Amino acid sequence: MATAAEYQSRIESLHWDGLRALWSDIGQRDTPDWEPGKAFEYLVLRAFQLDGADVKWPYSVKLFEEEIEQIDGVIHCEGLSCLAESKDFAKEAVDNGPVAKLRSQLLRRPTGTVGSIFSRTGFTGPARSLSYLALPQTVLLWNGQEIQYALERERICRSLTLKYRACVADGLTDYNTMEGIIP
Repeated sequence: MATAAEYQSRIESLHWDGLRALWSDIGQRDTPDWEPGKAFEYLVLRAFQLDGADVKWPYSVKLFEEEIEQIDGVIHCEGLSCLAESKDFAKEAVDNGPVAKLRSQLLRRPTGTVGSIFSRTGFTGPARSLSYLALPQTVLLWNGQEIQYALERERICRSLTLKYRACVADGLTDYNTMEGIIP
């Protein structure tokens, strides 16, 4: 099993072509040098980093010497600060548990902090509903097609801005960034 530093070093050696190849491997469930879910988790952060964002790699939060949270990453881009949660399930869509968890984590952060859940396989109806009900703690939902779209265009920070603006304008936490129009 690789360490967090080894995962970070491995992913930072990849550029856009390498990320697209890794994305394909993730879809085929062929990432033998990665623990389950880790390749996807690091791919998302690296895409943001390549697009100019400052990222904080996965880490634990301790309070009184006890781990209270595991954060998949933090993204700072285009004036937004975002907690990232990545879910790479084989086939099933993400249910409402990760939305509730991220909402709880956002309650411990400054008001302007946004949450984003990245799921290769999408979200269930209850997860989507809870994301709408989580406001004012903003939990934005990203599906696999949006991630692939961003990788193909080598631009993901703009997608975060589009998703956030749609949430501000219309309360849409699952705005499809492939539409590319700010509502």
